[in-house]
Amino acid sequence: MESFPVLEDLGDVSGKRVLLRADFNCPIAEGPDGKTVITDDYRIISTVPTIKWLLDNGASVTVMSHFGRPKGKYDERYVLDPVAKRLAELVGPVSFLENVRFNPGEEANDDDFVKQLIQGQDLYVNDAFAVSHRSHASVVGPPKYLPSAAGRQLEKEARMMSKLLNEPERPFIAVVGGAKISDKLGLLKSLSKKVDAIIVGGGMSYTFQRALGHVTGDSIVDESKIKECSELLESGPRILLPVDLVALAPGGKLDFSNNLSPEVKGDTKIISVDVPDGYEAADIGPKTREYFAREIMSAKTILWNGPMGAFEDERFSEGTKAVAEAVAASPAFSVVGGGDSVRALNESGLEDQVSHVSTGGGASLELIEKGDLPGLIALRNAPKK
Repeated sequence: MESFPVLEDLGDVSGKRVLLRADFNCPIAEGPDGKTVITDDYRIISTVPTIKWLLDNGASVTVMSHFGRPKGKYDERYVLDPVAKRLAELVGPVSFLENVRFNPGEEANDDDFVKQLIQGQDLYVNDAFAVSHRSHASVVGPPKYLPSAAGRQLEKEARMMSKLLNEPERPFIAVVGGAKISDKLGLLKSLSKKVDAIIVGGGMSYTFQRALGHVTGDSIVDESKIKECSELLESGPRILLPVDLVALAPGGKLDFSNNLSPEVKGDTKIISVDVPDGYEAADIGPKTREYFAREIMSAKTILWNGPMGAFEDERFSEGTKAVAEAVAASPAFSVVGGGDSVRALNESGLEDQVSHVSTGGGASLELIEKGDLPGLIALRNAPKK
């Protein structure tokens, strides 16, 4: 990954008006008064160093962000007032543009919308790593017209990923999970050229099991990807798959809210990697947890992205918890990305025991897979001050 401009490259920002692209797409809930309440302000806090640097150096700051999925039109549920209020508590009042996704020109990367965003601005700063893989107007548009730079959070994220991919201490082990193999196959192919071993769990592992000739019962399998999984098993680095599973018995249901009655939820059973008809594998088993943990503890560099099963259902959470504990216990340089992995880490209280927690799952994956991001490319091509 090539270098990109950072805040110091903007020169003297005193008296300059700076348009800052942040990612304040925070988890929210409805408060007792019916108003939106932010339940996790990590993304707001992570942008504070950039905003303080700009303010301390005499710039005025106008913040823009997306929030939720309003689909190109005004939606009162996604106004940025709660975010602006919380940010003001941290750094004092700053100017805010309304949710950029209220305008269809954002996701369409419409140049007229870009010109509307940058009106009256002198400089642009991107501190939104999590959306820097998207060619949206607020991400790639302003650098076409304004001197631009990466904020502290974007800089940190990109540097960490660069260190992970370009300077890993060996052995380098990737732990990849999630439901759909189609979402991660490109990542796996890219990682296969960079790592010493890949641990595969979650729903995506069952397509690999089918490629090895195992039966998978009612488990998730992408028939169209079996051939590619077979080729990866034959040509890539060591790929470690589950050796036992926790499965949902016939007639049961996965419960992602943990509100279903025991009768509706159904029974679970620890089984081998051959899943009987009617059963649905939903987590790695106890032998696999120990197997994966041993491999993780042998690593000197670790990347973890994706859960080992349907961890939102408490019956199938132990595999993901075991991986979280192993990654946290390892003295290796470790990077955890992806919303589900980060959530599992946080719920276990282990977020402070890894080297880096990434705010951008999709952006992290694209940076690994393609080696660059549209947001970073735009910054490099921006006019100089």
